[in-house]
Formats: sequence, structure tokens, C-alpha cells
Amino acid sequence: MRVLLIEDDTALGAAVRDHIAADGHSADWVTRLDSARDCLRATAYDLVLLDLMLPDGRGIPFLRALRQSGDVTPVIILTAMDQISDRIEGLNAGADDYVVKPFDLSELSARLNAVARRYSGNPNPLVSIGDLAVDLAARQVTRGGQPVVLTAREWALFEAFVQRPGQLLSKPQLEDRLYSFDTEIESNTIEVHVSRLRKKLGPGAIETVRGLGYRLGPGG
Repeated sequence: MRVLLIEDDTALGAAVRDHIAADGHSADWVTRLDSARDCLRATAYDLVLLDLMLPDGRGIPFLRALRQSGDVTPVIILTAMDQISDRIEGLNAGADDYVVKPFDLSELSARLNAVARRYSGNPNPLVSIGDLAVDLAARQVTRGGQPVVLTAREWALFEAFVQRPGQLLSKPQLEDRLYSFDTEIESNTIEVHVSRLRKKLGPGAIETVRGLGYRLGPGG
């Protein structure tokens, strides 16, 4: 997943960003709402983590405006505001989940993945693809009952396909998944990682649509 983190607390923001990256996702971190708007205009995110008190405004009006514009990107609110009325306001404004600070980073990971699965149309974290068994929550893959070890970059790409079965993903869309891992992405990065995934998961795991991109295949 590619995640937009909107948080002005530098210590917390760095911790959340690093934890998201360790989970195999890519994250863009901004500390202001105006920067968040710029990011959302330029990039298709899979999920937004939103603080409610930012230097240039409150998160609730920002979220309402996002929803009114037709943007359905999943949003999880991260805030120290713990009153029931605050939670109700956030959820009614269009949030998909509401996490109160301080929170455990492992719990945040679980909530992030649960929301992402709901939006992908697959709330069940266990997915079968041919002889592949995928556990999206645990980020584990087995092939014919044998575990397959994927690097963080390989998992980030494979997860993109699993969350969008049958959907064609372009090379730029896949490159977006890797921006938090590499300061510079080489022109053949996607081809290299897709080749490695096929070796580990089977030649039929990912199909190439020449000139257009890649999509999830029937399995190994």
C-alpha cells in the first residue's frame, strides 16, 4: 500500500512512517493540510492517516471536504481527542476508523490492514490463488504448502496485485509502491522484481500485458 501520513508531531510521525515502511508499505509524511492536499492531487493513495489538529487547520473539515469532492480513499484518524463525541464527529465526517493516542504501533498496523482489505473487496485476510495461499494480515505466502520468503519490496508489489485481482496495474502505479524503499528507482526495477516474484511464486503468478502493465495471474 501507499499511505499518506498527516501528522505534525515529528517524533510520532517518524515512528509511524518507519513502522509503516517496516510493514512493507510505502509512506509519504506531511505535517500540514496544504501539503496533504498537494499530495492527494498528485498521487493515488491507498489509505490516509490523519491527525485532527494541524498547524494550518483541523482535520475534520479537511476530511469532510475530501468526501464531498467524491474522494473515497480510506481514512484513519489518529488523535489525542478521546471523547465519544469526538469519535462520532470523526466517523460521521467520513473516517473509516478512529485511533486514540497514545497507541500501539502493532495495533495501528492491524487496523490499517483491516481497512485496506475492506476497500479491496476482500475483508478475509486469507486468499487462495492457484497453489498459493496468501495471508494478508501476517504478510505470509505459501506455495504448495511450503513457505515462500518475500523481501519487503517483493511483498509490496505482490500485495498490490492481490488487493486488485484482475485489475491491470501500470508500471508507474507499481513504482509508487516502492518509493519509500529506494531514493531513486531504476528504469528496470519493476521488471526485476516481477521476475523474482515469478521465480518464487511460479511463472503464472503475474501476467504481463505488453505495453500496458501487469496483473495477477491464476497462480503458480
